[in-house]
Amino acid sequence: MKTRWAIMTTIMLFMPILAPPTPAQTVAAPDLKAIASGAGWTVVNRTVTVHEQDGRTVAEFDGQPGDGMAWPDGVTFTAGEIECDIQGRSAPLQGSFVGIAFGIQDAETYDAVYFRPFNFRSEDPARRAHSVQYVSHPDWKWPRLREERPGQFEKPLEPSIDGDSWFHVRIVVRHPKISVYVNDAPEPCLTVEALSGPRTGRVALWVGNNSPGRFANLKIRS
Repeated sequence: MKTRWAIMTTIMLFMPILAPPTPAQTVAAPDLKAIASGAGWTVVNRTVTVHEQDGRTVAEFDGQPGDGMAWPDGVTFTAGEIECDIQGRSAPLQGSFVGIAFGIQDAETYDAVYFRPFNFRSEDPARRAHSVQYVSHPDWKWPRLREERPGQFEKPLEPSIDGDSWFHVRIVVRHPKISVYVNDAPEPCLTVEALSGPRTGRVALWVGNNSPGRFANLKIRS
């Protein structure tokens, strides 16, 4: 009996330890070509045109007063990763606000990460520090965050990039933490704790007041 127990113990010691299975990941790559026709997309406060540029399908938003969004119908998101190629513009000043909204309940209630390309390479350090921004509408818009919690929810891009060029964005949402990566940077340019708590909602291409913007290669992993 002791011999059998010793053999079983030895076998168990050398058996591989199996990690628990990783939950299956859902990947959505919404068809940007469908935005122009409105098939399967909801567009808020913008006109969106679609064209091909350098081998990619580009959704181009016009500039109008107020914020604008376009989200794929039927796609919801709570946590995971959102990736997208984005292009804003470096001029005029205060003329380009481009990013991604998520956890959208309606056109006024959502979280967003967005960029101010006109600040990317500013000679003014204070303006450079406002290059990437996290907000949580309707309670925590950028003016309140900048006044009450300065420097916590907006950061510079280091190294800086051309404000007129395309850049790749990866937003990692692991509540309560949100991390933002640009291009191939190994470290996030912005890490914050969500101000809204986990909430399930839509994901949208987002532009700010009077801002146009271009988007391509949207992918949502949840």
